[in-house]
Amino acid sequence: MKFGVNILNFGPGTVPATLLQQAVDARELGYSFAMISDHVAVTADVQEAYPAPFYDQFVLASHIAGRVPGLTLGTTVTVIPYRHPLHTARLAANIDCLNADGFILGAGVGWSRAECAALGVPFAERGRITDEYLTAIRAAWSEDPTTFRGEYVSYEGVRTAPAPATAPRLPVWVGGNSATALGRAARLGEGWHPYLATLSAMRAALPVLAEQAERAERPTPALVPRLQVRITEARLDGEHPVGHGTVDQIREDLTALAELGATHLLLDTNPDSPGLRGTAADDRRLLELLTEKVLDPATGTIR
Repeated sequence: MKFGVNILNFGPGTVPATLLQQAVDARELGYSFAMISDHVAVTADVQEAYPAPFYDQFVLASHIAGRVPGLTLGTTVTVIPYRHPLHTARLAANIDCLNADGFILGAGVGWSRAECAALGVPFAERGRITDEYLTAIRAAWSEDPTTFRGEYVSYEGVRTAPAPATAPRLPVWVGGNSATALGRAARLGEGWHPYLATLSAMRAALPVLAEQAERAERPTPALVPRLQVRITEARLDGEHPVGHGTVDQIREDLTALAELGATHLLLDTNPDSPGLRGTAADDRRLLELLTEKVLDPATGTIR
């Protein structure tokens, strides 16, 4: 497996130096990739969970690529309906070309009704928009010029160079835990990227993912979850998100994910509430603990 770190690009005290330090910490500890979250309009509901200042994920990824080499970069996730698909396709392809270690486009539909309203995105239609935009994005990466005619966007003969550098293709990780997200991953993704999922939920979803991918005549997307890390002193009873529990419990759960065939694990140190968030130094100490006790990023194995 490959292990990555979610770079926290928001909140009081977040400045360019702390953003770069998170990337440096990830690289120094041996993690192979880093991903960045997305919001465009920090409406009141977004502010409660992801307070300003909020740094743009694509701008930050390009900033890191030029200063902290050695990490594959990506988004967890890009809210696909927020940008024109030609814009998203070009941003992702450009960073993939500019970063020697490549880029991963995480893709999701978004959750904030207020943010959708601020951006003029019909909230009830965001799933359909995402499906159409992802289809257009994937076409733009492989066709130059590209032509697309859909319900939400149409254009003809648009030049798209440079194409992504990653071979055989720039990977799309489709986020979301729902049955709809699973189907979207099967049709349009190289990876399924659930968040706060339990082990049993992921285990049950994988046969469904494989069946839907076969129906779409596509390879089965990889299991590439994002795991919120929360270490407890006592073992948790019953179902719990993978990444929660004692150090031993987290080790056991990650071992189980390896047995399920997970290829990438993204570790997220962000707590449920901004009031519980520590400093960048606290995040590094948590990653150091995990690296010492639970996983070995250099070999991609669980200790």
